Amino acid sequence: MNRKELIEVLLKDRDLSTMTKKQANQFIDVMLDTIKRTVKKGEDVTLVGFGTFTKSRKASRLGVNPSTGERIRIRARVVPKFKPGKPWKESL
Repeated sequence: MNRKELIEVLLKDRDLSTMTKKQANQFIDVMLDTIKRTVKKGEDVTLVGFGTFTKSRKASRLGVNPSTGERIRIRARVVPKFKPGKPWKESL
């Protein structure tokens, strides 16, 4: 499902039927931007029943350049992490 399809599903919901496509798109933008800014600050975002977004640090490591076979050092970096909530995992 892509963003456009998600908006269509939101608009079919009886409780959200008065929302326009533009409003639904703005809602998604604000929600995702808020999650990104909050996690970037080092705070977790937990949506009960859905999951938790966090920031995680990946240590540096050795890797291999697939083109040359040369061993290279991959620098440490900070990455976003998502852990699905138990109710969602169990529903799959």
